[in-house]
Amino acid sequence: MTVAHDATTLPEEAPLAADQSAEQSAGAFAGPYAGQAVRALADERVDHRFKALPPDADGLTVGALAAQRRNLFTGGFTTPVLALSAESVEANLALLETYAERHGLAFAPHGKTSMSPQLFARQLEHGAWGITAAVPHQVRVYRAYGIRRIFLANELVDAVALRRLAGELDADPDFTFVCYADSVRGVELMDEALRAAGASRPVDVVVELGAGEGARTGARTEADCAAVADAVASVSTLRLVGVAGYEGEVPDASPERVRAWLRRLVGLAADFDAAGRFDGLPAAEEILVSAGGSAWFDAVADVFAEIPELSRPVCRLLRSGAYVSHDDGHYRHLTPFNRIPEEGALQPAFRLWAQVVSRPSPEQAFVNAGKRDAAYDLDLPQAQVVRSARDGSVRPATGITVTGLSDQHGWVRTEPDTGLEVGDWIGMGLSHPCTSFDKWQLIPLTEADGTVTDYIRTFF
Repeated sequence: MTVAHDATTLPEEAPLAADQSAEQSAGAFAGPYAGQAVRALADERVDHRFKALPPDADGLTVGALAAQRRNLFTGGFTTPVLALSAESVEANLALLETYAERHGLAFAPHGKTSMSPQLFARQLEHGAWGITAAVPHQVRVYRAYGIRRIFLANELVDAVALRRLAGELDADPDFTFVCYADSVRGVELMDEALRAAGASRPVDVVVELGAGEGARTGARTEADCAAVADAVASVSTLRLVGVAGYEGEVPDASPERVRAWLRRLVGLAADFDAAGRFDGLPAAEEILVSAGGSAWFDAVADVFAEIPELSRPVCRLLRSGAYVSHDDGHYRHLTPFNRIPEEGALQPAFRLWAQVVSRPSPEQAFVNAGKRDAAYDLDLPQAQVVRSARDGSVRPATGITVTGLSDQHGWVRTEPDTGLEVGDWIGMGLSHPCTSFDKWQLIPLTEADGTVTDYIRTFF
């Protein structure tokens, strides 16, 4: 596993040619380093599959529609419609790039958040080492869109997926893949499947240290981790390249508890190195030490700065993913930038627009967005602004509260004198990016004045 901390490039990364059509170039949000497969997303036809897009756009390519630069409010979009702020996304991409550079971290943002090849391309352009995945399907999507470095934050024991992975590794010498190993049985299953597939390249693995009793995956003790490492060393189909874990699962997490667990992870890497467990790696190849969700990456940066000198260089790999859109609820409260405001601030990028379709009483209203449209697993949407159906004016949503969601309706409580009418649009902030992206296949990317500049395709 050869790693570098500059932006990972994608296949066919040539910039757009001067003679390319407006339809092809309209999807330029992905940037000049997007591969041909990402650029080809602009050629997909708009039709009934995609919620909220203007009915009169049916048959246009996504790129042609983007080139029209329609306005979200006056350009024929139907409600409900989810919008992603172009300015906020760019600010968030730049902030995490700067943060990682400042703290000497490599960065493999978790792609499960957006499952958007266009956003992956932008993250890579902003210095990402690669993209993190959780399950084999996500790896398949990443490879379809040219991702060359993938970190699978799970133990991979599916024989079909391992056979496909072996084929990918054998066919592409530039493809780097790393996954967890957290059990001796898992190592046995991986070895069995890879030998059956006739794999010629070993799969790189990191031993996962669990975050504690009652936490999620991972070997629970250092002795358990050593047993997994011994099992990896006993087979030719796997190669130990480091250690990893997820501090977000530390029970009763506090700054002290999280840092204590991270120091265990660092200590595990040092112990493995002292025991010669990485001696099979080339001298110039990096030992990978990885952690980092979206709630404690400041602690990861602090503790990873303490990693002692090892026999080989160390790749300190952060995996935070929710930053790309941030949110108005869960991560607004949890973001480490609340603790380190001098380092910057993430900006919530999502706003869900829904229309008031019923006003049965002065205290109650219903909008046409529900569980099929809005994240609700952590917090309900927050009413932020109202756009008048009479004159298009926008005002704060004072006295308006979303109190519940049905499948296709939002329940809204209104205080006296809100002036809310049937037909008005309510703009709502959302909580939890992962369950916001997954409800929309094509998301308008909008500028502050409502101009739609591109459409973000997702694959869940």
